[in-house]
Amino acid sequence: MSNSPADNAESRDLVISRVLRAPRAALWRAWSDPALLKEWWCPKPWTTEVLAFDLRPGGAFHTIMRGPDGGVSDNPGSFLEVVPQARLVMTSMLTGGWRPAKPWLGFTAIITMADEGTGSRYTATVMHPDDETRDQHEKLGFFDGWNTCITQLDDFALALR
Repeated sequence: MSNSPADNAESRDLVISRVLRAPRAALWRAWSDPALLKEWWCPKPWTTEVLAFDLRPGGAFHTIMRGPDGGVSDNPGSFLEVVPQARLVMTSMLTGGWRPAKPWLGFTAIITMADEGTGSRYTATVMHPDDETRDQHEKLGFFDGWNTCITQLDDFALALR
């Protein structure tokens, strides 16, 4: 039996899985259009500026979030996989063109969308390189923050119908 770090990889994941009211096509539309993404991407009253959004494997994905108190969160990264209306994989560990990055918070996120009932099953799995980064992300408010954004996404996408 091996005790390699890969054996406990899932322990470094943070996962949210919810059934949303919005249909998958509307969720995808809200996700795949940068003008729409900025409407729900971060917990209000924070705002989002989309600096790069090249929705393809290796394409740049870069947002800046600004808080009402002057706080700023700069988040460059890239898309790794894009399956329309089904799956998005992105990372902060690389920037556009597969360029290595040294992010302040390293992670890879897998977002899946599937039909469920009259709505959609939306799952966000966020993988971290080590326990410390996972714990830091959780302490920064991962569950509250990401759940707030998912609710904002659902409300916004539902209005797009």
